Amino acid sequence: MSSLIEQAAQRLEQLRNAGVVLPGDTLNKGSEPVSAALPLRDAPVREVIEEPVAQPQSKKVELDLHALAAQGLLTPNAPRTHIADQYRVIKRPLIKNAMGKGAATLNHANLIMVTSALAGEGKSFTSLNLAMSIAAEMDNTVMLVDADVARPSVLRMLGLPQGPGLLDVLEDQVDMASVLLRTNVDKLTILPSGTPHARATELLASDAMSHLLEDMANRYPDRIIIFDSPPLLLTTESRVLASHMGQIVVVVHADKTPQSAVQQAVATIESCPVKMLLLNQARANAAGSYGYGYGYGYGYGYGHDNAIQKA
Repeated sequence: MSSLIEQAAQRLEQLRNAGVVLPGDTLNKGSEPVSAALPLRDAPVREVIEEPVAQPQSKKVELDLHALAAQGLLTPNAPRTHIADQYRVIKRPLIKNAMGKGAATLNHANLIMVTSALAGEGKSFTSLNLAMSIAAEMDNTVMLVDADVARPSVLRMLGLPQGPGLLDVLEDQVDMASVLLRTNVDKLTILPSGTPHARATELLASDAMSHLLEDMANRYPDRIIIFDSPPLLLTTESRVLASHMGQIVVVVHADKTPQSAVQQAVATIESCPVKMLLLNQARANAAGSYGYGYGYGYGYGYGHDNAIQKA
């Protein structure tokens, strides 16, 4: 019997030396209990608090609406003008298609590219006015993307400093939410072109761009996205963008753009199912229907075989 007690005592001593706290043992002052030796119901509970991950926030900018109006741009709450009425006519079929209420079902119908055959035809002016006009809609929001990555002008026309934007997002350097500009026009946001890049065409043709456009087209069902794009005959970026668009508006400078240039430009975007020709700077007719300044005529067509003529 004594040998069994001695063996048990030796075993207990070995367990204590190994750091196991046994029932009845008294902990040394300042020592921590070994939780593995405690019954589960008596084990200390430590709450793990996870810090919330900060989400990127878009930046709020203030547009000088009086200065924009002085440039001939549309602004909210401005008196009704003939140019505002013209844009109401121009935007209506675009919105109808974008919301799936047109004569045909279109892929990415809410992605609308505004371009021209050559430089200096007023595409950026048209992009801004079209975006402002759509922002006045009761049921739609609008994002204006400065996709003229070679010669961006949207921020300059709005009196805003250049900053990161589309190209930076495509390089996976920033989150898109962090470069979006929320404006004091309630339903209008701006996506700048971003940091100039030597391989801008390749970025626009990348899988990253395809994924981004897919997300942009489907994220908000009420949002229409306007792309101010480079001239079709001067760069390759606009042709790459055109392959992703549901609708394209080609701005033509009245009495200036050669008909051959317009035909060549339209031929480069024949894959887009819906194309509109918008005649800019049309002169007043005998009845003075356009007044002074900017006047617009437009033509509209579906598919590849329909001729598009100025109204």
